[in-house]
Amino acid sequence: MKTTSKKVPFLPVLLFAWLFFTACKDEDEPMPIEEDSIVDIVVDSPNFTILESAVVEADLVSTLEGDGPFTVFAPNDDAFMSFLDDNALAATDLLASDQLSDILLYHVLASEVMASGVSTGEVQTASGDSFYVSQASDGNLWINGSAQIVDTDIEASNGVIHVLDYVIVPPSQSIAEIAVSMTTANSPEFTQLVGALQRANLVDAVSGDEGDLTVFAPTDAAFQALYDSNPSWSDYNDIPLETLTAVLTAHVVPSRAFSQDLRTGESLTTLNTSTMLEVDLSAGTVGGASLNSGMLNIHATNGVIHVINEVILP
Repeated sequence: MKTTSKKVPFLPVLLFAWLFFTACKDEDEPMPIEEDSIVDIVVDSPNFTILESAVVEADLVSTLEGDGPFTVFAPNDDAFMSFLDDNALAATDLLASDQLSDILLYHVLASEVMASGVSTGEVQTASGDSFYVSQASDGNLWINGSAQIVDTDIEASNGVIHVLDYVIVPPSQSIAEIAVSMTTANSPEFTQLVGALQRANLVDAVSGDEGDLTVFAPTDAAFQALYDSNPSWSDYNDIPLETLTAVLTAHVVPSRAFSQDLRTGESLTTLNTSTMLEVDLSAGTVGGASLNSGMLNIHATNGVIHVINEVILP
């Protein structure tokens, strides 16, 4: 007997197969979830409410929603509150500041840098100013000696966020300008140091916006103790000029070292080529002079000031 087979239409079968496999693929591979931008993360977090207000007030929302990539060192609310308290400011004062945009951009890098890529030294920011990363002996990273990185690698679609415990601000005065301004403060300080620098013609050595210096600055009380121990000296004018110059240059290190950069046993070269300063963090001293723990890491355009409670004698 002759048998015949029924032909199945080719195109409908092919179409059915394509639809079946496409449906299976969709079930196996869910649609990717769109990642939040840096702004989205800030807005959604309960810890960045002041930063959110600042970004809006400074009209930086569209910038930080851009393609980037960016790295944002983001102060949390506690960081802002500490900064405001230390500077006797209200949040409204900060938000009304003409410098708000520059301050915020000082926390932003125009590239993506994960925590593993953060290295010590100078870092160029989106504001055009540099900040400085230090690694303390316990391994923690600090910026400008004042803000610690307390959380890292919060990834966004257009970059990454690292969290700071303090607000960083670009310096606006040189070491000399800071010292001079403090001589006329409500509680004057550095009157003897500034006078001594002027007499020794060393003001220019610690002036200007360029350079990397660390100045260990003796208080007025430190100078008075020096005079008391030398009856022939009643002030810096009585110190022989050669001696005064040697003393002052022994307080200046020709590199920028925040307190977190210092290590016990380290010897610091000074502008006085015959004098090295020995660091002893367990004793809290540099060159035998005790560090004033409340007045360290005073950031200047050309370096950093650490206040000391004794005059270093070469």
